[in-house]
Amino acid sequence: MTGGHDSAKGKLEAQGVTLRYDARTIAENLSVVIPDGSFTVIVGPNACGKSTLLRALSRLLVPSAGQVILDGKAIAGYPSKQVARTVGLLPQTSIAPDGITVADLVSRGRYPHQSFFRQWSQEDEVAVASAMAATQTTELSNRPVDELSGGQRQRVWVAMVLAQQTPILLLDEPTTFLDIAHQIELLNLCQDLNAAGRTIVAVLHDLNHACRYATNIIAMKDGTVIAEGPPAAIMTEKLVEDVFGLRCMIIEDPVSGTPLIVPKSGK
Repeated sequence: MTGGHDSAKGKLEAQGVTLRYDARTIAENLSVVIPDGSFTVIVGPNACGKSTLLRALSRLLVPSAGQVILDGKAIAGYPSKQVARTVGLLPQTSIAPDGITVADLVSRGRYPHQSFFRQWSQEDEVAVASAMAATQTTELSNRPVDELSGGQRQRVWVAMVLAQQTPILLLDEPTTFLDIAHQIELLNLCQDLNAAGRTIVAVLHDLNHACRYATNIIAMKDGTVIAEGPPAAIMTEKLVEDVFGLRCMIIEDPVSGTPLIVPKSGK
């Protein structure tokens, strides 16, 4: 495996986890460290365990063996609200309550910060307004979520996760339903959040987006980490063929200087 775990120190990691859905094993003895302050992108073919790993890192899925560690302690031992104040998750599919408006849905991102002693505050208002401005959803605030297009809904869900203001953000295919312009806007936003100190972990299907934006890539196949490290260090033609079965050339992106994957014809 390229780029081992020993040199990386992270606040979030999986230690020898076995991940299952009922009788189906997705990954066995899987260990991953998310470097603190990184923009980590998980790539791999469909059904290789990317989303399952993200669910385990967020505590939505309990490993049948091994454990997920958050800040040096097993994540299973934390109160739910403490996890929700530290790790924000945008799942692959989200369902909004019937009739809820955009502003109300984004406001739910502040739930982990509420308590009997701390009710809705100016700080919450600012967090919601900032999240909606960052995702260009402010003008949608009074619209019912179920009347929005797929792309608009996706940006609203991102806003809700941003309103949570967690130091770690887990995003499962965040560019789904977005047109190319909004994909780039969202990835630029993630890059800015990362530059400001957030740890970002995203599952992306577009390898060129992964290479351009990630500081760290985890390439998976069949529930196993095949390679891990900075895009320029690990993204090779052999890796792309081994992981995705795609013959390609890798050249330098003329804009970003990052690896650019150019598929070869099937002939």
